[in-house]
Amino acid sequence: MAETRVDISKLKTEGSDLIKELAEFLKGKTNTEIETTTNEIIMKDEKKTIPRSYVRVLLRKFLHQQELKEFYRIIGGKENTLIVKERAIKEEE
Repeated sequence: MAETRVDISKLKTEGSDLIKELAEFLKGKTNTEIETTTNEIIMKDEKKTIPRSYVRVLLRKFLHQQELKEFYRIIGGKENTLIVKERAIKEEE
């Protein structure tokens, strides 16, 4: 069974409803089994591995829809892992 992981530990500050919406969004777009733990969303598929680039696009699209793209970004982690990370916000002088 192939699986892709998304580390959402930084995104938890936005609320649990957002995490549920993200899990439903990914499930609807990829037709995979979604398992949510405290810090991760695990996408499992029997047949094939979902390309990381496609999952990254979906995550960026979700952040854009929720108007969070200015505050978070998606980076690659270990094998088959993506991380939602907070952006460093530059202070204006």
